[in-house]
Amino acid sequence: MALTGLDIFKLLPKTNCKKCGMPTCLAFAMALAQKRAKLDDCPDVSQEAKDKLAAAAAPPMRKVVFGAGEAEVRIGQETVVFRHEEKFHSPTVLGATVSDKLGGDELTKRIEAVNALQFERVGTKIGAGAVAVVNDSGSPDSFAKTATAVKENCELAMILVSDSPEAMAAAVAQVKDAVPLLSHASLDTVSKMAKIAKDNGCPLVAKAKSIEDLAELSEKIKAEGVEDIVLSLESPGLREKLFDHSKVRLLGLKKVFRPLGYPMISFVTDGDADAQAASAISLICKYSGVVIVDTVEQYAFLAMLTTVMNVFTDPQKPVQVEPKVYPIGEPDQNSPVMFTTNFSLTYYTVESDVEASRIPSYILVVDTEGTSVLTAYSGDKLNEKTVADAMAKFGVEDLVKHRKLIIPGYVAVMSGKLEEATNWEVMVGPRECSMLPKYLQEVWN
Repeated sequence: MALTGLDIFKLLPKTNCKKCGMPTCLAFAMALAQKRAKLDDCPDVSQEAKDKLAAAAAPPMRKVVFGAGEAEVRIGQETVVFRHEEKFHSPTVLGATVSDKLGGDELTKRIEAVNALQFERVGTKIGAGAVAVVNDSGSPDSFAKTATAVKENCELAMILVSDSPEAMAAAVAQVKDAVPLLSHASLDTVSKMAKIAKDNGCPLVAKAKSIEDLAELSEKIKAEGVEDIVLSLESPGLREKLFDHSKVRLLGLKKVFRPLGYPMISFVTDGDADAQAASAISLICKYSGVVIVDTVEQYAFLAMLTTVMNVFTDPQKPVQVEPKVYPIGEPDQNSPVMFTTNFSLTYYTVESDVEASRIPSYILVVDTEGTSVLTAYSGDKLNEKTVADAMAKFGVEDLVKHRKLIIPGYVAVMSGKLEEATNWEVMVGPRECSMLPKYLQEVWN
């Protein structure tokens, strides 16, 4: 929680020595609160005050990183309960399980299935970010062997899942350079699991059946020297879990209750692919920093990933494509030219419908700060000047020998002014993008 100037002033020496460049300690405290000064500017501040200020100024939710290299993922460091208050910072990491009971071809196929959970949506690559190796066998040797196989054949961040400190120690010894997330420590195993995590430099999951036990457990883990903690609640059902997650979030962020100021992980293993996807989507919406499922069905994963993409998109900065001219197919000097905005969903909808027409075309993407056609027009971000400027900037006149421009039907009202601004004939396209194939095949031709 941010400190006020008076809160900071109470921790300063109050000598008004002016060594910091400010006339008084109070003025310096106010500058610190507004981030216009640094605490190091005061040469007389005590170490105790520095420690208190650092602790108070720390984010209410700790950032936790696991995985190594390109597989590294970050969770936590959230600052708000609801996205509209500011934004969410760390998208939920989705992953699938690999059981250590698998071997040979079964293990290979399972790893390949997890690796294949990668997609592209509206120009953005999305996919699984983690793989959870589960100690279903109870054997330390099997767990270590499977973890090694996953490390060698999968490039995703790794999570090791076992109740047994012995099995966990055996597996971590083989893959510690991959910086796996260790799941989990309970009140019974906290000392042993925390030692394994600390010795190997890995973050640790705290797992408990109640919020009270979870807070106690995280404090014990921290006391053992492990700072990077992830929380896991064993709630009896989805309804209870969603309620508990919301309560943890409120306590951690609004009350700044440090024992609960960590990201959360959820394991969804019951039911078929559809049931797991439904539960996982609910948990994505209610504060799970990591969600692990058993299914590797691609349709189910795509639904979950789309949810992550939607929930964690900055509401003040829509997903955008680069403004420029995009050739669809192999257009020539006689091909149609049309324009749309740089809102990703709008562009890729237009692109797919133009491709469906099988008529090579040019799509001019106008920079409207990531807003849709109607929104951009209503906000005066899409008008005859912005379109004419984009045509000139990207050399549309050099691409075709005709002088005809197709505009979205929803902004037909701007056709007259656009003709005056460009000296091009403006053709009003359909209002609905799905009618573009028919329009290009019948009206253009």
